[in-house]
Amino acid sequence: MGSSGGDKVVTESSAIDAATKRLTLALEGLEAAAERRREADRAEHGLVDQLHALGADRSRLASDLDAATARARALESTNHEVARRLDAAIETIRSVLETSDS
Repeated sequence: MGSSGGDKVVTESSAIDAATKRLTLALEGLEAAAERRREADRAEHGLVDQLHALGADRSRLASDLDAATARARALESTNHEVARRLDAAIETIRSVLETSDS
């Protein structure tokens, strides 16, 4: 019977060792999963920062485009006014030259 009691202790010890190994493997897996999650969270945070930066860039570019469009319209208007005045000046000069030729 002494042998059977010793076998029981060895069997319990083996079961405890096996359970300890399973627990260790499970904890290592949990730590690895937690690290992957932290990395994913950091990557997501980086993407959120990039998204905010892109939004700010878009707003700035839209504002710059509006300003450039307004300037282009003002230049076009000024160009038309200058062309009108040049046409008037040319007509005046032609009239004066025709009057002096007559």
